[in-house]
Amino acid sequence: MVFNYQMGRLLYLATGNSKRARILIWVGLGFNLLVLAYYKYANFFITSIDSLFNTQLLAPNVTLPLAISFFTFTQSAYLVDAYRGETKNYNFLTYGLFVLFFPHLIAGPIVRHNDLVPQFEQLRNFVFSHKNMAMGLTLFTLGLAKKVLIADNISPWVAPIFAHASDCTFIEAWVGALSYTFQLYFDFSGYSDMAIGLGWMMNIDLPINFDSPYKATSIIDFWRRWHITLSNFLRDYLYIPLGGSRRGELRRYTNLMITMLLGGLWHGAGWTFVVWGGWHGLLLSIDHAWRKLGIQLPKILAWTITFIAVVFGWVLFRAQSIHDGIEMVQVMLGMKNFVLPVAYQKLLGWLTQFGLKFKGWQEFTYLPPLGGQKSLWVLGGLILGVILLPNTQDIMKWIKPTVWWALLVGSLAVFCLVSLNRVSEFLYFRF
Repeated sequence: MVFNYQMGRLLYLATGNSKRARILIWVGLGFNLLVLAYYKYANFFITSIDSLFNTQLLAPNVTLPLAISFFTFTQSAYLVDAYRGETKNYNFLTYGLFVLFFPHLIAGPIVRHNDLVPQFEQLRNFVFSHKNMAMGLTLFTLGLAKKVLIADNISPWVAPIFAHASDCTFIEAWVGALSYTFQLYFDFSGYSDMAIGLGWMMNIDLPINFDSPYKATSIIDFWRRWHITLSNFLRDYLYIPLGGSRRGELRRYTNLMITMLLGGLWHGAGWTFVVWGGWHGLLLSIDHAWRKLGIQLPKILAWTITFIAVVFGWVLFRAQSIHDGIEMVQVMLGMKNFVLPVAYQKLLGWLTQFGLKFKGWQEFTYLPPLGGQKSLWVLGGLILGVILLPNTQDIMKWIKPTVWWALLVGSLAVFCLVSLNRVSEFLYFRF
C-alpha cells in the first residue's frame, strides 16, 4: 500500500502523457501484477507447465493473502486514474482509508477513489445519522437473510453432486447446477448488501453490485446486472484500453474474449475459471453479433436462453476440473445418465426410445435429504422469486420509519442470528 501510494503521488506530479509518467505507470502496474501472480497464480502456472512438459518443478508453498484480488484491483485502478490525471494529491491517511475501508475490502464492491475519497472529506459524514444507521441496519439484515436463510441452506445440496459429476443423473445434475446458481447469487449479493449497509451506518455510500441479474434477457444485460463493479472495472481498465469496439467488429470480439478470459482468471487460479470466462466472452460476442441482425426474440424465450446459458457457465465455474465440468454438462444435456424419477414415466415414457430411463426417488443418491420432489419445488420457487420479486434496492425504497417496519426487520434479524449455527464462509472470499 505504501508503494502504491508513493507511485500514485509520483504519477500525480508527472506531466501528462510524458515518458516519465509512462515508465511510472508500467512499473506500478507491473509490481502489482507480480505480487498477484506470485501469491495467486505461481502454483497454477508451475503445475500447468509441469503437466505439459513434465519438468518436475516444485510449486512453492504460498499462503494466499485474504482479498488480494480485490485490493490489487483497487490500487491498480488508482494508479491508472493517477496516470490519467483524475486523482488529487491525497495524504496517506486518506489513501489508506480508501484502500482499507473494511466493508468493501474483502469481497467488494470494487470501488474507485472518486467513489469514496470525496465522501471521506465531507465533515457532515462524521456526524452520527439516525436515518442512515436505521437504513444501514435494515439493508445489512436483508443481506444477512439472503446469506443465512437461503444460500447457506442450499449449500449442502451442491457439493455432493459436483463431487460425483461422472456418476450423477440428469435430474441430479440439474438440481446441483440450479442450487449452485442460487447459492452463489444469494451468497454474494447478500454480502454486497451487508457491505453497503455497513457503509450507510458510517454515512458512506458504496456502489450497488447486483441488480436482479437473473431477470436478464441477454448476456449483455446479465453483465450489466451481475457484479456490476467488476463489470465496470473490466470495461474501463481493460476492454476500452484494448480498443473496445473502435476498430471494427472482429477487434470487438477479440477484445471481449481477452477481457472475459482475464476476468475469468481473476476469479481463481484454475482452468475452469478461464473456460468460464471464455464461455461468457463467446456469449457476449454472439449477443453483439445477434443485435446487428436486428431480430427481437420474445421476452420469455430471450430470458430462458440467457438463464440456461448462465447456468451452464456456473457449472464450469464450480466444477473441480474441466473434465468434471464437461461430464456434468453432458449429463445435463441428456447425453449420458439420462434418468428421471418414475413419477414422470406416464408423461415422458415415450422418451425411452431415446435412452431415457426411470427409477424411484429413493434411488437418486445425490439429491438433497429434503427429498427429490421437495427440492424441485424449492428450486422452482427460487426461480419464480428471482424473476418476479423485487430486489433489496427496491425493498429499501419501501422502508418507512414505522413501528411495524422496525418489528418486521428486528424479527428477521433475530431469526437470522439464531440460524447462525454453523461455520459458513462467503464464496467470494476465496477470490
